[in-house]
Amino acid sequence: MAKSARQRLMDALENLHDGELRKFKAKLAEIPLEESHEHIPRGRLEKADAVDLSSLLISYYKQDYTLRLTAQVLDEIHCKDQAQKLRGGGEKKTQPPAPPEQHFIERHREALIQRTATVEGILDVLHGDVLDDEQYQKISAKSTSQEKMRELYRLLPSWNQACKDKLYKALKMKNRFLVADLEG
Repeated sequence: MAKSARQRLMDALENLHDGELRKFKAKLAEIPLEESHEHIPRGRLEKADAVDLSSLLISYYKQDYTLRLTAQVLDEIHCKDQAQKLRGGGEKKTQPPAPPEQHFIERHREALIQRTATVEGILDVLHGDVLDDEQYQKISAKSTSQEKMRELYRLLPSWNQACKDKLYKALKMKNRFLVADLEG
């Protein structure tokens, strides 16, 4: 069951350690507010624990603005995980979906770099067609699969759609289970 906004707010504030809670209150007291809102008086802020603070925030700023403001303050004091949980409403971090016009190899860049076990077969497929001898040798000289994939991705900005399609086909041919997993 999804948590209420009040519960998400309380969870975010209760998960701050004492130093972070002090930073949160200090930043909250000075952050520019939307028009028609006033800062909570410092005396009330300083005395409030996480539970009292969540009630103060909602009473001063109403629920929607409280959530946005709290997430903004959490970001500014470098508590980005708590801000993300507050925005997303859950424990799981979610990334925005990739734009539909983005190619498969661009959408899954990080996963392909981290999870492609063997790159040599892919390089062999691309050699002579997409990669010239110098590029092939430079990539092959790298010591780990991740380094090889990073080097391959450095060439990507200069590639056209056909080159990207060939890399996708080579990945699908040599790492079909990985590609199937990423295609979901």
